[in-house]
Amino acid sequence: MATTMDQKTKETAAPPEDLGFGGVVVQRARGRLLLRDGTPNVRKYGLGRQFWSRAFLKALAAPWPRFLIWTVALLFLVNGVFALAYVALPPASLAGTEALGLNDPFLRAFCFSVGVFTAVGTGPMHPVGATANWLTTFEAMFGILSIVCVIGLMLAKMTRPRSQIRFTQSAAIAPYQGGRGFMFRLVNTSPSELVEVSARVSLGWFETVNGKRQRRFHPLSLERPSVEFFNLHWTVVHPITRDSPLAGVTPDSLREAEPEFVILITAHEETFSSRVTSRTSYVWDEIRWDAKFADVFVDSPDGIITIDVERLDRFDRLSEGATRVPAATEVG
Repeated sequence: MATTMDQKTKETAAPPEDLGFGGVVVQRARGRLLLRDGTPNVRKYGLGRQFWSRAFLKALAAPWPRFLIWTVALLFLVNGVFALAYVALPPASLAGTEALGLNDPFLRAFCFSVGVFTAVGTGPMHPVGATANWLTTFEAMFGILSIVCVIGLMLAKMTRPRSQIRFTQSAAIAPYQGGRGFMFRLVNTSPSELVEVSARVSLGWFETVNGKRQRRFHPLSLERPSVEFFNLHWTVVHPITRDSPLAGVTPDSLREAEPEFVILITAHEETFSSRVTSRTSYVWDEIRWDAKFADVFVDSPDGIITIDVERLDRFDRLSEGATRVPAATEVG
């Protein structure tokens, strides 16, 4: 019995290069492990909805325009709800609204609500009666807490170190130094500078081991695993030599193996002097064959080295002589 259990453990155990997903997970999972934006393709049950925690993380990750639009829209919505509550009260519950020069009861209640919610003051308007005063008190407390939360989120977004690395939409397997290479490009789209940038690429695909189809992981050696300065763009290349797991691979065999190239980039961000990371992955249908990345450099009259980031995803088709797939004995 012990021997049988040990054998099953060895069959399901993943090698150390399983990236931390674990042997059982990598064998049972059939989808990609990382989405293109670097988000792990996982779901956890038994923890509840975690609505507020997820909302907080989404607010931190949201672009500034989207964050501001949603914030203003929510503030208008909340004040509109309070305005409807004021309109539902007897007409004499709000006094001094005549000074606004507005005939619409909802607009008058909305202006009063905004003054209470933001604590800027309501001018001549004031509540009359117990119900109106209690509602005004509740809105004032709720408004202060809401504004504090919004300001806290804005400060967190402004002080949160994060990388804004853009990867090419497709990777490539193309001729490289007499053989072939797996390659992709990346660029820093943030105005802040990144230094000491390092890349790690792991290949996970299905192999037949002892008659069983199993997903296995292989770290890929890179021509240059790190750069000191990342001012322009970087083409990360894995040379396909005899020692490479991709030696002799063809488009059909690669598709059959269902590969996923998992990319991890770490760097030092100078503005906040902290380490930042960025992740992505490529699956078999996101890999271009027999094509090279187009030139991104453009001429600059002032002598400054210039690249056009809009060309990052462009490819140039190779000539027919250069697209011949070398045999396994020719690799390297």
